[in-house]
Amino acid sequence: MATATKTARERVMALFARERQTPVPVFSGMGNVTVYGLEDAGIGFAQVHGDAEAMARAAASSYERFGYEAVVVPFDLGVEAEAMGRTLNTYASSDGILYPTVQNKLPATADNFQVPADLELRGRIPLVAQAIRLVKERLGEQVAVGSYVLGPFTLAGQVLELDQLLKLAGKDQTQMHVILERAGEVAAREAEAYRAAGADFVTVREMGAASDILSPRMFRNLIQPHLKEVFAQVGGPTVLHICGSTQNIVEMMADCGATAVSVDQKNDLAASRATLGPEKLLFGNLDPYKVLVQGTPEQVREAVRNCVAAGADAVWPGCDIWPTVPAENMQAMMDASREQA
Repeated sequence: MATATKTARERVMALFARERQTPVPVFSGMGNVTVYGLEDAGIGFAQVHGDAEAMARAAASSYERFGYEAVVVPFDLGVEAEAMGRTLNTYASSDGILYPTVQNKLPATADNFQVPADLELRGRIPLVAQAIRLVKERLGEQVAVGSYVLGPFTLAGQVLELDQLLKLAGKDQTQMHVILERAGEVAAREAEAYRAAGADFVTVREMGAASDILSPRMFRNLIQPHLKEVFAQVGGPTVLHICGSTQNIVEMMADCGATAVSVDQKNDLAASRATLGPEKLLFGNLDPYKVLVQGTPEQVREAVRNCVAAGADAVWPGCDIWPTVPAENMQAMMDASREQA
């Protein structure tokens, strides 16, 4: 849970201050709950999203059991949409791992995307903030506490009909900019609420803006300006994560203003490092399912070694850790990093 001289929190925060760490930290700004954490919390996955105490306990267990170097809440992507009046299906009757989904998205118009004046008090934003406070009170001296918000485009796609939003992006960029400006306000205000609750760092997850969905030109003209606005408003260490292939936009990602950039397993990490150069903090890009869930412990160790060799400043899974990850693979991920010292 710490090196000989530093706690996990000290290592992560020093990294955000651009002090490279040896061994390379293993953590994430995305979901890290496991079935073991749910067992510790005594609650099912469908119920944990609405219980701050259980959320805090479940998230903390990844650090307590395996030495994972950050505790992150929440575990789902519906917080913003719910705060803006959308209904979530949490699959409450299911005993399996089913992530909540938005049920009643609105037609994609600027008039349908209005930011509530009391946003920070709505939906589960206060609940997530309370989970952050609980973890911070209990473990804040030992381990970094993180949270995440959706990037403007991804957030808009959780509130408005995504297929219509994609069409609007190509046909009416004036209206799209209005929507994204408002979505950016939501992201920045939510992030600041989590920072006020004690989050050490915030990840902005712009998952809908990968190059296999939007062209690099559209990213530059439509997405990047609003990401820059978000990062200009959010204090403290920040990370920009985009799922999917981002090799041809990774330099633009780095120009958005986040402290660090996170890329997923579709990128050639060494090529991303070559594009960004040695100074920018680059996190990635362990495959969270094919390797971490389905692989053997030795395959996990090899993947960690490859991330470090390719120039990762921190080994991050390419997306949320899938909760059914085998315990031996979680441990192998942590052990492999320490072997690099």
